[in-house]
Formats: sequence, structure tokens, C-alpha cells
Amino acid sequence: MDRTGLADFLRRRREALRPDDVGLPPGQRRRTSGLRREEVAALSGMSADYYTRLEQQRGPRPSEQLLAALARGLRLTLDERDHLFRLAGHTAPTRVSRADHVSPALMRVLDRLHDTPAQVMSNLGETLVQNRPAEALLGTETGHRGPARSAVYRWFTDPAEQRIYPAPDRVRHARFLVAKLRAASATDPRATELARLLTAKSAEFAKLWEAHEVAVPFERRKTIVHPGVGEIALDCQLLFTDDLGQVLLVFTATPGTEDAEKLQLLSVVGPGLL
Repeated sequence: MDRTGLADFLRRRREALRPDDVGLPPGQRRRTSGLRREEVAALSGMSADYYTRLEQQRGPRPSEQLLAALARGLRLTLDERDHLFRLAGHTAPTRVSRADHVSPALMRVLDRLHDTPAQVMSNLGETLVQNRPAEALLGTETGHRGPARSAVYRWFTDPAEQRIYPAPDRVRHARFLVAKLRAASATDPRATELARLLTAKSAEFAKLWEAHEVAVPFERRKTIVHPGVGEIALDCQLLFTDDLGQVLLVFTATPGTEDAEKLQLLSVVGPGLL
């Protein structure tokens, strides 16, 4: 672990970010042009004391999980993320595994969506990051571990996962999930492994996988069943990274409708209404 190099890199990346780069208000009486240490800590999901010790060349070596969180909080590129890992004495993650590094470009868009549900997902259906309105609409999807990180896995192994859609919409959504996983398996070995695991666990998945569909269109007009406010009809817009490895989903409702009122209520109340 290169403590001096790690501390210097973290400090310089922190000072290079402006508050509006990460969706924060400018504030008053800033002594530096960059972010404060406590702001980086909050963005990375760790204590301000722990982050401060890293910048001061103190404390234990950060784990790979904490480094991934720091890379996300500091909006690092893949090259910068790899450099961060090496400074901390870890091997840089394999580039094909995108699950712990959110595209900085998608994060910049997400940071500006304060009152609109939005989240970034991987090509395996893993929710990498959500804003607060998305958590209020869909529940917190970033706390799962293992195969359950994938929405595809949860859909076919947890009946409660399907309740978010009306019953008539579930067959089509299942086909869409399997087709996207099939397409991802052409370039990502993790998708193939997930399909093997699901084939052994779900007869429904096995049947859909055998159909070999790869082009089930995404339904941009969706009805979400929320336990607190009932059904909400929403439009879902997609923004992909260049390699199609990640996608930003943004949910909006038609202005002036009851759906828009429900979405506004969720944005105000937050996840507590679930």
C-alpha cells in the first residue's frame, strides 16, 4: 500500500470536483474550490473520520468494497479507479466486471435528477446506484448480495419481486429479462454463469432461456404497482454507455395526471411510504 500516493491522489481528485459536479449546492464560505472531506465520505457511504484518515496517511488498508465506493463517490474513470486500487495494494478489478463501477457520465446525469426517479443498472440487471425518488418508487435495490444483486435472478426466485408489475404485464417482462441476459451472455461470462444457476432453480426461466430470444423490445410505458399509492403509469427513458454495459433509467409521469401527483408524493415522502 502506497499511503503517500493514495492520500495525494484522493486529495487531488477531491479538490478537482465541484459541488455541482455531484449534484450538491455550492454552499457558502468554501475554503477550497473542491469538495469537502465529509462530502466525499457521504457520497462514498463511509464515515468522514475514516476518509480523513486515508487522506492523512493513517488507518488500515481500505478493502476492495470501500475502494469501489470511493471510485464511485469521486466519479473516477476506469483508469483512475484501477490506479486507486493499485495505490491501496489491491489488484485492479477485471474490466469485464462492471458491477462495482458506475459510469461517471451516467453519474453526472443522475446527480442532477433530484425529484425524478432514476437509477443506473448493469447489463446483468444489477442496480448499481439509485437516487432517493427511485428508492421511494421501487424500493432500495442496492443492498442485495450474491446472485440476488441481479433483478433477473430475483424475478425468477422470489415471487414478491413480481408484484411490482400488474399480473398481465409479468409474462412480457420475464421474456424481456431473459432476452437481455441472453444478449449479455455473448460478451460477459457472468451472464452465462447466472443463466446456468437460474436454469437449475427455475423451470420458467429454463423454458424462456431455451427459446433463445434476444430481441424482446423494452416496454417504455410501464405501470408500477406501489404498495403505498397503488398503480402508477410511467414513461421510462434509457441512456446507455457506449459499450452498453450500463444504463440509466429515468421514470416520468405525464404532467397534470393522477400519476404525476402520486410520483410527486413519493418524491416528497421518500422510501418511508413503502
